[in-house]
Amino acid sequence: MKRIWIYIGLIILTSCAKEADWTIPENGTRYIVVDGIITNEAIVQTIDIHYSVSGLNDVPLPLSGANVIINNEDSTYQLSEDPQQAGTYKTDSIVVGLLNKNYSLLILHQEKIFSAQAYMVAGKSFPELQYSKNDDDEFYHIDYVASAFEAEDPAMWEILLDWSAVAGYENNDPETCRRRLLFYTLPTLDVSQVFAPIVEQISFPAGTVIDERRYSLSPDHAGFVRSLLLETDWQGGVYPTDPANVNTNLSEGALGFFGVCALNSLSLTVTP
Repeated sequence: MKRIWIYIGLIILTSCAKEADWTIPENGTRYIVVDGIITNEAIVQTIDIHYSVSGLNDVPLPLSGANVIINNEDSTYQLSEDPQQAGTYKTDSIVVGLLNKNYSLLILHQEKIFSAQAYMVAGKSFPELQYSKNDDDEFYHIDYVASAFEAEDPAMWEILLDWSAVAGYENNDPETCRRRLLFYTLPTLDVSQVFAPIVEQISFPAGTVIDERRYSLSPDHAGFVRSLLLETDWQGGVYPTDPANVNTNLSEGALGFFGVCALNSLSLTVTP
């Protein structure tokens, strides 16, 4: 079977990119946007909340001073706003996301209540991604991460590249030697996805450490990712789609998604 892979949510194919026109309604409505994933890692879990914007290049304002609560049927966690980063809310202790639990998110702000529900799909192990050397220099690039289509096991793949410790790069700003890439395995395969615009290939030297992280997605979470990609990364290609609302599991007045994901990860080092 021919393998298909997504790079930053896009399939790499030879196609032309054309300009996509964005029409943003100016009705004065300002929503809150929630970006939060609870995982099965033993960590302090984080939820980011900000206001929607009306311009493509506008900087979103954080939503500060909210009361944020997460419940999983057995336990309730009160999140506190990070004093160093407005709009970022963290659990006060280490929290581990669990299977077979229904999670609820509750946000109270200025006498308004926003809510969402989510659950975790089991994770799964996976083989290492594949990379190869560039044809015209000494660097490497990613060839394959995972199939773009999988009816039963949708997932988000986070790939972290770090070559800050490679000889010749030790004195560079470490942030200039790091990249974060996202790939997706979805239960659907859209024409605009197949003929999406070409994106820049990321090159990295031998010795780069790659952390590969797989997040399981529930059907609703996969639907949110698909609808978001249809409005963003997959626009501007040969077959753009008509504008539509992005899916959400938040109650009225809020956008974004609250998810609970099982995380599986592995690490490898690029070798010549």
